[in-house]
Amino acid sequence: MTSIKFGTDGWRAIIAKEFTTDNVARVAYATALWIKENTDNHSAVVGFDCRFGGKLFSETTISIFISEGITVYTSDSFVSTPMVSLSTLKHNAFTGIVITASHNPPSYNGFKIKAHYGGPAIQSEINAVEAKIPKEFTPEIIPFDELKKHDLVQMIDMEQEYIDHVKKHFDIEKINSCGLKFGYDAMYGAGQNIIRRLIPNSILLHAEHNPSFEGQAPEPIARNLKAFSKLISETDISSGLATDGDADRIGLFDENGKFVDSHHIILLLIRYLVEFKQEKGNVYTSFSCTSKIKSICDHYGLEHHVTKIGFKYICEEMISNPTLLGGEESGGIAVSSHIPERDGIWMGLILWEYMANTGKSLNTLIQEVYQITGSFAMDRYDLHVPESQKLDIINQCKEKSYSQFGNYPVTGHEDIDGYKFLLNEDNWVMIRPSGTEPVLRVYAQADNVNEVIQILDATKETILA
Repeated sequence: MTSIKFGTDGWRAIIAKEFTTDNVARVAYATALWIKENTDNHSAVVGFDCRFGGKLFSETTISIFISEGITVYTSDSFVSTPMVSLSTLKHNAFTGIVITASHNPPSYNGFKIKAHYGGPAIQSEINAVEAKIPKEFTPEIIPFDELKKHDLVQMIDMEQEYIDHVKKHFDIEKINSCGLKFGYDAMYGAGQNIIRRLIPNSILLHAEHNPSFEGQAPEPIARNLKAFSKLISETDISSGLATDGDADRIGLFDENGKFVDSHHIILLLIRYLVEFKQEKGNVYTSFSCTSKIKSICDHYGLEHHVTKIGFKYICEEMISNPTLLGGEESGGIAVSSHIPERDGIWMGLILWEYMANTGKSLNTLIQEVYQITGSFAMDRYDLHVPESQKLDIINQCKEKSYSQFGNYPVTGHEDIDGYKFLLNEDNWVMIRPSGTEPVLRVYAQADNVNEVIQILDATKETILA
């Protein structure tokens, strides 16, 4: 028996090792029991992204659901996580299931659970499903072509539903006619058709079906997007957008091919939504985000709240409180005018609309944000260390054993989720084990990139000594 535990964003495991049809069936059966025990609305949306085996694992899930009398809405082609969340809301389903491992390496797949409001299920619901997972379960898998004919299965076009929703909320014509050229790196992920359909003159990269992602984890961070950065720097692309495997995380580049991290994206979004769209509401960001978000919230008179890491914690706040924006360091951002779900393409379209409406470059808009917050830089190291060493480092963090990292003395501590060490001025470093991968993450904030790297290097040297 494989012990199945959900992390910060669903259950993820290596395909054919722990992520098998039998284990997916166990999770699907537990989810079906949870649905039937909590509502008379026995319905679910089920979708899969571009990863290897997605359709097979989707077949497994749907087969279990219909055997338990649950109506299933599904598409016969790959979809993004935001598409599933949106369709869950639009079809009044009780839950949504996405077969995806998001940004993880191609050897992984996963199982995400969405709620009726179009966002991640909250932790108590995940715990309830996890508690119902049987030790063994042998599924009867029905091929997709047969499933499509079943009375309890309704075929829908989630991609078209998403396109229609976008067109109701954006001035797509303005974006297309503003004279700027936009680029999109799909990272071989499930968002590959959306920009192609919405922004037909955009320059596309890695926008075809490749379940192995060319061996690259489809995470939209700078080191994974070097080809895209080079393309932008050598052409007249004004801004480049990238999304991860299931298109819920955003990566962004300015006109020079310089990567714009999620901290700056959040600040840009807040400024545009408040100053240009006249929107208000609370801002919820995870513990690993820049402290500059509080600065811009104070500037606009917005409440800012820090949550644990994992978008489900942000979502729980968004569905309960008047909200402007919720966001994570990892590129997952949501706004109240959409669903309470991370959506990389939606955030990219907001920023392209910002550029189209102002006629300003992304770099200029960032400089205008700096006039409010002051300039800063952020970065992150992902350290692959043995489990025993990782546990020892975390124990030392708990005991506050680290008093200095290189030339940087520790002046204070915060431990909402992970271990943040406050340094001189507005600098800090944070250490936290990943909830979805066997790595130790180290984050840092400083006035400039060089100092961020110095802090990260000093921290790495200290904790691995």
